[in-house]
Amino acid sequence: MARATAPCRTSQLRRATRPQNLVAEIDRHLTPFVRYKLSTMTPRYKRVLLKLSGESLMGDNAFGLDPKILEQYANDIKTAIDAGIQVALVIGGGNIFRGLQAGNIGIERSQGDYMGMLATIINGMALQGAIESRGIYTRLLSALNISQVCEPYIRRRAVRHLEKGRCIIMAAGTGNPYFTTDSASALRALEIKADVILKGTRVDGVYTADPEKDPSATKFDTISFAKVINLGLNVMDMTAFTLCQENNLPIIVFDMNKKGNLQRIMQGEDVGTLVHV
Repeated sequence: MARATAPCRTSQLRRATRPQNLVAEIDRHLTPFVRYKLSTMTPRYKRVLLKLSGESLMGDNAFGLDPKILEQYANDIKTAIDAGIQVALVIGGGNIFRGLQAGNIGIERSQGDYMGMLATIINGMALQGAIESRGIYTRLLSALNISQVCEPYIRRRAVRHLEKGRCIIMAAGTGNPYFTTDSASALRALEIKADVILKGTRVDGVYTADPEKDPSATKFDTISFAKVINLGLNVMDMTAFTLCQENNLPIIVFDMNKKGNLQRIMQGEDVGTLVHV
């Protein structure tokens, strides 16, 4: 009768160190708390477009840029990129000049809109400097050709920058007058195949009325595109809003000036208002 042989110690070690066995062994010893923490570290989105209004950069000032706001935004964006999320930004210019103001000072609308586009480039340069000072490679892409300070916007190049872990800031709107930076954010988000538009504002979501004017206004946690239209709520301009609706691109409206909100969204927490089909 053949004698039973003991399993080879070497083969046992080899099997135990196989990647799938190792992962299962580690998982077996995790506590529920650690499992929860690991689950919250998994980003909800892979690629996002963050739309920032120029007014949000003013902070408590009446004009221009608030260094504290720039610092907070840069820190929040760095945290998102360090977590492996691809971040693209579209920035407004209302803290410096709005094209709609042009008529009040005798400037033709198209000329005024181009002035507003230049304002977004100034904001983009400020954000680029703040983000790069934290060690994040950043590219400023412009819909207008200003080669001395920024690259021209080219869709394939923008996507490649994101794939390399760089933050991209897309300035100058669409490069055309009569189109807002909201429209630019919807267009660019679709072009780069973003998972969601994150609209960072000074309010914490979509309300039944302007909460700064009506204290009785109530906030929506989620709302459909159709209901926004039926209620006449102001989330984005209608061109941008319709573009998102037709292409099933969700929008999250949230308070970007509250530290940590961006990170909470990435971790899957319900922050602000989700607008969906």
